[in-house]
Amino acid sequence: MSIKKIITVLLLSLIFLPSCKQNTDLNYTISKTEASEALEIDTDSITINGDLGNFSVDKQMFVETEGVKLISFSFVAEVPSELQPVSITFKFPSIAINGYWNPNISVDKVNYYKSSVTAKASRYAPVLSFYDNDLKNRITIALSDAINQSEIVSYVKEEDVHFYPEIKLFHEKMPKAKRYNITLRIDTRQVPYYKSIDDVSTWWASNPEYKPMHVPDAAKNPMYSTWYSYHQNISMEEIVDECKLAKQLGCSAVIVDDGWQTNDSSRGYRYTGDWNPERIPNMKEFVDAVHDEGMQFILWYSLPFMGERAKNYPRFKGKYLRYWESQGTYVLDPRYPETRKYIVNTYIDALNQWGVDGFKLDFLGWFTANKDTELTKENGRDFASINNATDALMTEITNKLTAINPDVLIEFRQPYIGPVMRKYGNMFRGVDAPNNAVANKIEVTNLRMLSHKTAVHSDMFIWRKEETVEQAALQILNILYSVPQLSVKLKDIPETHVKMIKFWFNYWNENKKVLLDGEFIPSNPGANYPYISAKNNHQQITALYENTVIELNKNINRLDVVNAKSSEFVALKLKDGFSGTMKILNTVGEVIFEDSISLNSGMHELKIPRSGLAVLKRNIE
Repeated sequence: MSIKKIITVLLLSLIFLPSCKQNTDLNYTISKTEASEALEIDTDSITINGDLGNFSVDKQMFVETEGVKLISFSFVAEVPSELQPVSITFKFPSIAINGYWNPNISVDKVNYYKSSVTAKASRYAPVLSFYDNDLKNRITIALSDAINQSEIVSYVKEEDVHFYPEIKLFHEKMPKAKRYNITLRIDTRQVPYYKSIDDVSTWWASNPEYKPMHVPDAAKNPMYSTWYSYHQNISMEEIVDECKLAKQLGCSAVIVDDGWQTNDSSRGYRYTGDWNPERIPNMKEFVDAVHDEGMQFILWYSLPFMGERAKNYPRFKGKYLRYWESQGTYVLDPRYPETRKYIVNTYIDALNQWGVDGFKLDFLGWFTANKDTELTKENGRDFASINNATDALMTEITNKLTAINPDVLIEFRQPYIGPVMRKYGNMFRGVDAPNNAVANKIEVTNLRMLSHKTAVHSDMFIWRKEETVEQAALQILNILYSVPQLSVKLKDIPETHVKMIKFWFNYWNENKKVLLDGEFIPSNPGANYPYISAKNNHQQITALYENTVIELNKNINRLDVVNAKSSEFVALKLKDGFSGTMKILNTVGEVIFEDSISLNSGMHELKIPRSGLAVLKRNIE
């Protein structure tokens, strides 16, 4: 036997342990159970409860496709009247239900005794899904009206072990009306739960009023954010230097966050609202310098705020919705044409005068009514509804900015995401999760399921320079199926961390067509998504966050396994055997094994370094 063959055999003996060896750390049991019958929903039991006042309600049922029903409700009054709080209620048996999903879930996705989500244009989305032990859909409930506030609440009644969903409408005051229409969509098909949720997103997008904004390629490139690294203490020189490094690592844009507009660093918004760049007086020079580094420039704005110390504060007296005392700011009322004009022109000026490439628009959820808000067209207001006025404002912003730059980038973050927000923005970001890789993973996975083709971004991730390179890499590996937003001070981190970022960002850029545009396959929400896969044509990328079994099917010619869990051992199940090559790399991209391999069908164990990668390529005849 040649020396090369001896070395190969020794390496394989280290990487592939015998498939019959017992290992309690790995779950080898894959049980197949008989599929449960689809849930039957008695549409006659779906009723409206509450004081209808002057309104009568007409209910009609349609079949969208087999297993999907649409129940429409038309509220009609002879004269403009106030819609009083009512509920749509029904029930279904709790059969083969093991968990639930809604856009608001974070940690507790198991205790479905009571689950709820409150949604409106600027907050989440009106959808609730229940799934079984095979992660197949049992029932997914969604509403057509994603602009006005609704709440979907579901609980299990102990006496009969049924779920009793209650859909609460009109609990947020609405202007008087003569007609209101809403459709309830009920999906009981036995498809993967994430498929039923994705179909809801498609259903919303088919509504011309919710047509999603164009998503340019630039929205799907890694970005550098100044927020966690610099917070409000930013300077042109430091950020341009960071851009030089970020560009070398694979970033294509910088998001300059809060702090540029004022010299105040108190983390409040008392001086915010004038949008004169006090801290960065030469903003055009700043933007040009970033462009010279080959990076795009995205600028942060708190969309609804006018600080009590802002020069423009007196200009809008009487045109505010409320005061946020702890932050020292007022919230502009979008129902006044003057406030909308001021907000829209602010962004047009930034686009024309400074040449920015996009906007991060923050705090949109503060455009909301309270119990004391007068919902009438009076005293200079040309809208009665704040929700409709916000829709008009955001539509005007989008239309006017895209008329200047069709590829303008607009980012929103949770919770102001959903079918309506896809009209106004092409980048959705996970909610703040500083140095919390697992929380970041959960949030972007929730976003991916609901956002369809809108670019989903991670929250800006950060770590301490004292962390091991494998631990630091988890911040990237947990958000692998979203667009990375890096926010560490690159000049301060160890060289091994820089190598790690470069390796994984290069890998992400090379494979983003699979990671972002391929079939997205999340696992169990109740276990915080222990593994996630994406497939495109004949390539599959699977990231493991807990010990589980990977199955490689014969139609997959390339399998990438990302080991983001605590142990090095990975269980691989082959249905038809495998003949090809395998490369194993550590988290800084160093190749520790590369050779041809041939494996029989059955179970095998791979040894992949923590935060490392294995690439298996099948020989194609």
